[in-house]
Amino acid sequence: MTDHESASHTLREQLFKELLSTFFIEFLELFLPDVAATIALDSVRFLPQEYFADLTSGEEKIIDLLVEVKQSGQDAAVLVHIEAQSSSEANFTRRMFFYFARLHQKYLQRIYPIVVFSFDEPQRAEADTYTVEFPDRKVLEFNFASIQLNRLNWRDYLNQRNPVAAALMSKMRISPEDRPQVKAECLRALATLSLNPARTRLIARFVDTYLRLTGLEEQMFQAEIDKMEPAQREGIMQITTSWEEKGLAQGLAQGRQEGQQSLVLLLLEQRIGRLSDEVRDRVSGLSLEQLTGLAIALLNFNSITDLATWLAENG
Repeated sequence: MTDHESASHTLREQLFKELLSTFFIEFLELFLPDVAATIALDSVRFLPQEYFADLTSGEEKIIDLLVEVKQSGQDAAVLVHIEAQSSSEANFTRRMFFYFARLHQKYLQRIYPIVVFSFDEPQRAEADTYTVEFPDRKVLEFNFASIQLNRLNWRDYLNQRNPVAAALMSKMRISPEDRPQVKAECLRALATLSLNPARTRLIARFVDTYLRLTGLEEQMFQAEIDKMEPAQREGIMQITTSWEEKGLAQGLAQGRQEGQQSLVLLLLEQRIGRLSDEVRDRVSGLSLEQLTGLAIALLNFNSITDLATWLAENG
């Protein structure tokens, strides 16, 4: 993988994490409604990223999202661990168990593990259980909630008034001939939600990143928009106009830079804590190339001092 491909992959992963953290409750409501119904909304607290040494590969692994919540009527907190897995990986269930065991050891709290499998191929069902057993007994059976997007039919989510559905339809099982229609439906769903501009741009950026159309598909996409009711077309026009202003629809450098600024700032705060306004301004003033370099470098940061050193050398 080239440096450019690595940076692109990293930014895509960050975009996925930003979606799940911004719409955490909506994500649970869509896929795990019974769990969502038990959570006290004022108790949600995002915890710092956890880093673990993978003894089998020799690499350092970072868990994607760790959230502390309380269930209604209960005093004890519960941790929700969400992992977004972008490739099919041998022994992944074992790695999830290692995460669970280390988090449970550190926090001594109940943990609800969830995996979102977001890759396009393969489409076989991924394992969601890790077991250790002998002929006379089962020593361990570890299970996690599995959401495998490429096995979900996007049509089943068309009428869900949920921002996560509007975004993730773009990653579900889509026939090649349906790609223009799916993108149109993602925007139609988004236009009905009346989200604030920042959240609307986040979902629009997600859909545009993961469902890029060819020139011919763009023409078919526009034909799908033209078939919609006037109110729906107007809502989509407002979104696509915003894309053009932000450089999202046309891939202009300004839009890509603002998107990367948002993602890098989010990842920095998850990594080293809240940033001062002065530091945020310095990061926002970086060029697109510098932001890409920072996105890779920050994976090794342990404190605000590391960021200050990087800015002094590269800013």
